[in-house]
Amino acid sequence: MTDKDPKAHPTDNAEKDPDTWVSGDDPMTGAQASYLKTLSEQADDPEAYDETISKAEASKRIDALKAKLNME
Repeated sequence: MTDKDPKAHPTDNAEKDPDTWVSGDDPMTGAQASYLKTLSEQADDPEAYDETISKAEASKRIDALKAKLNME
């Protein structure tokens, strides 16, 4: 394998800014919706959940709620 082989460093691109995701404007996934709903309830922040947001926005809100709940 060469250094350019993505299998040599499988986590190099594991964390990307949601604003740069190719599919970031797509609707959030079912898994994101479920997790965001759960976190918003745990954080007593119902405004954080919005079923109409994009995948990228859902990811950002999940990260913010996890930080608020000291889960990171």
